[in-house]
Amino acid sequence: MKKVLTLALALTVGSAAAQSAFVWPAAWTGEQNTANKRGGELRLSAISDFKTFNPFTSSEADSITQRMTEDSAGLFFQDPRNDEFIPYMAASAPVVSNNNKRFVVKIRQGMKFSDGQAITADDWVTTWKIHTDDKVGSNSRDTFFLIGKPITVKKLDTYTLQFDFPQPSASALSIMSYAPWPDHVFGKAYREGGAEAIKKMWTLATPPSQIVSPGAWVLETYRAGERAVFKKNSNWGDWNKDGRGQELPYLNNLSVRIVADANAALAAFLAGQLDTVAMRNADDLAQTKKAIDAGNLKAFLKANVSPQATSQWITFNWNKASDPAKQKLFRDVRFRRAMSHIANRQAMVQLALGGLGSETYFSTYPIFKQQIDAGLSAGAPTYKYNLAEASRLLGQLGYTKKNAQGFLVDKAGKVLEFNLSTNAGNTVREQLGRIFADEAKKVGVKVNFTPIDFNTLVSQLTSKGENRPFDAILLGLSGGSNIWSFGSNVVPCGTNLHSYNNPTDGKCATSQEQLMTKLYYQGDAELNDAKRRAIGGQLMKVEGELQPVIYLVGGNYHVAYNERLGGEFTANMMDAYYGHRYFPLTFVK
Repeated sequence: MKKVLTLALALTVGSAAAQSAFVWPAAWTGEQNTANKRGGELRLSAISDFKTFNPFTSSEADSITQRMTEDSAGLFFQDPRNDEFIPYMAASAPVVSNNNKRFVVKIRQGMKFSDGQAITADDWVTTWKIHTDDKVGSNSRDTFFLIGKPITVKKLDTYTLQFDFPQPSASALSIMSYAPWPDHVFGKAYREGGAEAIKKMWTLATPPSQIVSPGAWVLETYRAGERAVFKKNSNWGDWNKDGRGQELPYLNNLSVRIVADANAALAAFLAGQLDTVAMRNADDLAQTKKAIDAGNLKAFLKANVSPQATSQWITFNWNKASDPAKQKLFRDVRFRRAMSHIANRQAMVQLALGGLGSETYFSTYPIFKQQIDAGLSAGAPTYKYNLAEASRLLGQLGYTKKNAQGFLVDKAGKVLEFNLSTNAGNTVREQLGRIFADEAKKVGVKVNFTPIDFNTLVSQLTSKGENRPFDAILLGLSGGSNIWSFGSNVVPCGTNLHSYNNPTDGKCATSQEQLMTKLYYQGDAELNDAKRRAIGGQLMKVEGELQPVIYLVGGNYHVAYNERLGGEFTANMMDAYYGHRYFPLTFVK
């Protein structure tokens, strides 16, 4: 489910009985022949094993709890036909007051968790309390703060919630659409043992039978390093129906197979063992088309559906107290601009993406073209591939001589070098890192590039303090918004994915960071689309000049899935933002 926001909310009006079930619009699937389409398993993959079952301590994008609630939990749901929000777990549109800062939401009655307990206002309030407890360390904590002040959630009665925002927010409905986790499980533990009790819950050692889900799926089995299998939550089907009144999901199971890398995922898809995988580049497309043409694979394949809704970037650690020289270097804007000039983005597009992608210079994803155009119109700079300019900037930093091995050295003879890591198994990122290291060597910069375990990498990236345990990381983000395309936990100082500068006190290190933070909240508070994009353009200009993160390339989005699956979107609805299907409407033919 897309947790993206517009205040252009489609109202749902009807009797209490009509509100007891959410009817999934027939237009959300291109195949209407769903009668008696029951059972079967949707087979997916992941290149990194899961770290926890806990929704409050999980920080990876592909998590157990995300799988349980994907497309199936949240107060409001964005309609892929028009981007408007419609009530989902909410019974109706919110009542808005206090200058667009207060939202009173009626919760749909009749919803139950997988263990049969009713879903009520207490579950949203408890989930909010735990996410916002800094001692828990939730990856979602920053979502519930604006301009440094908390968004508050209050229970008015069993089925009514009140949200109060410190200022108007274009992201209000999105923020309110978080998954509710059971108060009778987490609330009890939190009230008795606080944050420490929460952090000990739902570890990988927890029996799946003890996991409780608000979404379409609940964990059935988990084998570390092999696979996780989810079964449908039959209670979810009580309030989720298709246009014929049939309970959803159609499938019985959803499985996630842990594979060594993206090449292994593709091989499993080509062998008919997985139902869908991400097509990374032209080579993936060519292999898939070859298998289809040879009759070895029955699959749907459509290339270049849209630009991607993801980013790939390199971030340098400004909190390196154990190495003051590196910290000073990473904090110097001339160094970071030199690194952007070293990034041969065109080679990255050609070699890593097979020519199917674009160069990127900003945090805004390629699919959000209107915002990118606003940034360029505002004068946001792009530091393009230029090794001579990179050498000139490094020379200003005192690196004018090279040693016998061809690496730049300072006056003391110390080599200009740093360590760069990415997540092992992501073959595109591994190739991006190698290209960057090769180009850096041409100007005399020694880059020690090493792919490492994804969970280790995320722990390093999200660490706080004055001496964080990395030099540079090559990674990516996804899940952005088509309303305000800047991350609430990325741009503002003190947020957990403000990756380059994350000291214990959360303070900005530069005036540009402060301005970016100010512009972020200013833009989010602007409800007029054109004015909001203009503010975003100013933010992009500051971001471009500061170069806190070196953005690399954005791939194109391609769709590939086994023809045993039905329930996909119509072709004109498919894009990187919404994908190619909703899992609850997917079935096995």
